[in-house]
Amino acid sequence: MLRRHFLGAAAATTLALPNLARAREKSVLCFIPFVDLSLLDPVATTATPTRNHAFMVFDTLYGLDAQFQPQPQMVQGHAVEDDGRLWRLTLRDGLRFHDGSTVTGRDCVASIRRWASRDSFGQALMAVTDELSAPDDRTILFRLRKPFPLLPAALAKASPSMCAIMPERLARTDAARQVTEIVGSGPFRFLESEHMAGARAVYARFDGYVPRADGVAGGTAGPKVVHFERVEWTVMPDVSAASGALMAGEADWWETPSPDLVALLKRNRDIRVEVKDRQGLTPILRFNCIQPPFDNAALRRAVLGAVDQSEFMQAYSSDPETWHVKLGMFCPGTPMANDVGFDRLFGKTDIARAKQAVAASGYKGEKVAFMLPMDHPVSAPIGQVGIDLFQRIGLNVDVQAVDSGTLFQRRNSREPVEKGGWSVFPSMVSGLNILDPAVTSVARANGLKGWYGWPTSEEAERLRDAWIEERDPAAQKTLAEQMQAQAWKDATFLPTGQIFQPMAWRRDIGGVLDGFVKFWNVRRV
Repeated sequence: MLRRHFLGAAAATTLALPNLARAREKSVLCFIPFVDLSLLDPVATTATPTRNHAFMVFDTLYGLDAQFQPQPQMVQGHAVEDDGRLWRLTLRDGLRFHDGSTVTGRDCVASIRRWASRDSFGQALMAVTDELSAPDDRTILFRLRKPFPLLPAALAKASPSMCAIMPERLARTDAARQVTEIVGSGPFRFLESEHMAGARAVYARFDGYVPRADGVAGGTAGPKVVHFERVEWTVMPDVSAASGALMAGEADWWETPSPDLVALLKRNRDIRVEVKDRQGLTPILRFNCIQPPFDNAALRRAVLGAVDQSEFMQAYSSDPETWHVKLGMFCPGTPMANDVGFDRLFGKTDIARAKQAVAASGYKGEKVAFMLPMDHPVSAPIGQVGIDLFQRIGLNVDVQAVDSGTLFQRRNSREPVEKGGWSVFPSMVSGLNILDPAVTSVARANGLKGWYGWPTSEEAERLRDAWIEERDPAAQKTLAEQMQAQAWKDATFLPTGQIFQPMAWRRDIGGVLDGFVKFWNVRRV
């Protein structure tokens, strides 16, 4: 079934949008996100809209530059002593939270601990940390059991979970619960009083923010200079309405225009359409590995062996220039990407063979609760292809149509299907999420400490730990290949390909940075 059919179903109701007319005000930027911002705490969820929101409100100790290398952001710099076992980070001057308080080392220590309790890279860092403390207001001290050269890279990671620095009083919140206030030290303040779930989110420039005086704006590093007084996110699930708003000048920037409308937008001389994120996005299907039926690795492998990635990609777009297949664990074009296992995976689906593999796995017709987010412009069509595939190979699929906000919350459930749990859901993984084994959360297999689905594989974890400790690039590459081979054995997630989504914005908007949406550096020209 074609993508546009799902878009129509997802857009049954168009929201009233009284604030769009404000987009022409020079001080207001009107932005249309690809899906609603339903969760606000970047530690409590890995949802992409939350990540984008978080980089407006919160700052990080380090940022990733345009070459994905860590650079000092909130820190002025660091000193490394005792043969790499002691790191002393010094905060730069002028850091303040939105509530007026000064950012201190204690705030940073509490924030690091909260983030690291949920994030896979953070867990690896804390596993070798004997002491994390704040000797004074401007210092953060790591005392390690053994060297961890990737420490700045861990604190700089942008996705799926960034190390958001927040006041200590909030950072002491259990990471499994959302914080009660959204207070950061980033370039924008979140205006909670104007937030309407399912409709809009509003941000104001933080007058107390002091950008770095050095470096070049790129990635999440460098000076974060804000040129707008307000940024208004307006949720528009009706893609025709979103397109019309952009073309009429009622909106400034559309995060992910529908592929069906890209050609129309490109013909408008007042609109620029461009792919800014060359790492792309990887739509996946994620299995629940702790509940039947997908607690059975043999069944997961049977499903994986039936996948033709091109079927999924054609549901997203009929233009092959906008997608790529033969995708494994790591982002294509990056050092760890490899083709291990492709000789027997992701070819044309052999239904008869797949049915035999499903039967041989011991599957007895248990219900498969498939969460399908109907409002999501990518996950909806990808999920529907998955549902069709599952049914064709003999699985008993119970389609549970939800909105993205419901999916983001329900995927936390570890209950059986009969008690409101789930079996599988479609999701999107940013290319930043799969750069290497250190940041690839979907490949973690550390049980209940891991990402939704909670798989356990001692061998996958051993290989990852070895990669983090290895410094030789050739040896790292070999370990990455072994990790990919192990991933096909464990079959904890199903990669469906790589897509390249263009953004669309009015030509009087300049300074749009490469990568995911960022709202500093952007200005009206």
